[in-house]
Amino acid sequence: MLVPALQKFAKFETHKSHATTVAVILPLSVLSAIIYIWGVDVEWLTVFWVSAGGVAGGIIGAKWLTKLNGMWLNILFGVFLAIGAVRMLFA
Repeated sequence: MLVPALQKFAKFETHKSHATTVAVILPLSVLSAIIYIWGVDVEWLTVFWVSAGGVAGGIIGAKWLTKLNGMWLNILFGVFLAIGAVRMLFA
Protein backbone atom coordinates (compact mmCIF):
# COMPACT_ATOMS: atom_id res chain seq x y z
CA MET A 1 0.00 0.00 0.00
CA LEU A 2 2.96 2.30 0.56
CA VAL A 3 4.06 2.37 -3.10
CA PRO A 4 0.73 3.65 -4.49
CA ALA A 5 0.31 5.99 -1.51
CA LEU A 6 3.72 7.57 -2.08
CA GLN A 7 2.93 7.99 -5.76
CA LYS A 8 -0.53 9.45 -5.27
CA PHE A 9 -0.22 11.56 -2.13
CA ALA A 10 3.49 12.40 -1.89
CA LYS A 11 3.83 12.67 -5.69
CA PHE A 12 6.92 10.38 -5.72
CA GLU A 13 7.96 9.11 -9.12
CA THR A 14 7.71 5.35 -9.59
CA HIS A 15 11.34 4.39 -8.97
CA LYS A 16 11.62 6.59 -5.89
CA SER A 17 8.44 5.17 -4.35
CA HIS A 18 9.64 1.57 -4.81
CA ALA A 19 13.11 2.34 -3.45
CA THR A 20 11.68 4.17 -0.44
CA THR A 21 9.34 1.29 0.33
CA VAL A 22 12.19 -1.22 0.24
CA ALA A 23 14.20 0.99 2.60
CA VAL A 24 11.26 1.06 5.05
CA ILE A 25 10.95 -2.75 5.02
CA LEU A 26 14.43 -3.39 6.50
CA PRO A 27 14.00 -1.81 9.96
CA LEU A 28 10.48 -3.23 10.28
CA SER A 29 11.76 -6.71 9.41
CA VAL A 30 14.59 -6.47 11.94
CA LEU A 31 12.17 -5.42 14.68
CA SER A 32 9.75 -8.22 13.80
CA ALA A 33 12.59 -10.77 13.80
CA ILE A 34 13.69 -9.70 17.28
CA ILE A 35 10.14 -10.03 18.61
CA TYR A 36 9.65 -13.48 17.05
CA ILE A 37 13.03 -14.78 18.21
CA TRP A 38 12.07 -13.97 21.81
CA GLY A 39 8.62 -15.54 21.68
CA VAL A 40 8.62 -18.29 19.06
CA ASP A 41 10.75 -21.33 18.27
CA VAL A 42 12.54 -20.28 15.07
CA GLU A 43 13.47 -22.78 12.34
CA TRP A 44 17.00 -21.48 11.65
CA LEU A 45 17.73 -23.57 8.54
CA THR A 46 14.63 -22.14 6.87
CA VAL A 47 15.67 -18.65 7.96
CA PHE A 48 19.04 -19.16 6.29
CA TRP A 49 17.64 -20.33 2.95
CA VAL A 50 14.88 -17.76 2.76
CA SER A 51 17.34 -15.00 3.70
CA ALA A 52 19.79 -16.16 1.03
CA GLY A 53 16.99 -16.05 -1.54
CA GLY A 54 15.92 -12.63 -0.30
CA VAL A 55 19.44 -11.23 -0.64
CA ALA A 56 19.80 -12.65 -4.16
CA GLY A 57 16.36 -11.33 -5.12
CA GLY A 58 17.16 -7.94 -3.62
CA ILE A 59 20.34 -7.61 -5.64
CA ILE A 60 18.64 -8.66 -8.87
CA GLY A 61 15.61 -6.47 -8.14
CA ALA A 62 17.73 -3.41 -7.42
CA LYS A 63 19.55 -3.82 -10.73
CA TRP A 64 16.28 -4.28 -12.64
CA LEU A 65 14.66 -1.34 -10.87
CA THR A 66 17.06 1.08 -12.54
CA LYS A 67 16.53 -0.47 -16.00
CA LEU A 68 12.72 -0.57 -16.12
CA ASN A 69 10.69 2.47 -17.01
CA GLY A 70 7.95 3.54 -14.61
CA MET A 71 5.05 2.10 -16.61
CA TRP A 72 6.53 -1.43 -16.69
CA LEU A 73 7.51 -1.19 -13.05
CA ASN A 74 3.89 -0.43 -12.10
CA ILE A 75 2.59 -3.24 -14.31
CA LEU A 76 4.97 -5.80 -12.80
CA PHE A 77 4.19 -4.56 -9.29
CA GLY A 78 0.47 -5.02 -9.97
CA VAL A 79 1.01 -8.52 -11.39
CA PHE A 80 2.99 -9.60 -8.32
CA LEU A 81 0.35 -8.14 -6.01
CA ALA A 82 -2.38 -10.03 -7.88
CA ILE A 83 -0.41 -13.29 -7.70
CA GLY A 84 0.11 -12.78 -3.97
CA ALA A 85 -3.60 -12.06 -3.45
CA VAL A 86 -4.64 -15.22 -5.31
CA ARG A 87 -2.17 -17.31 -3.31
CA MET A 88 -3.55 -15.88 -0.07
CA LEU A 89 -7.10 -16.74 -1.11
CA PHE A 90 -6.20 -20.40 -1.61
CA ALA A 91 -3.70 -20.84 1.24
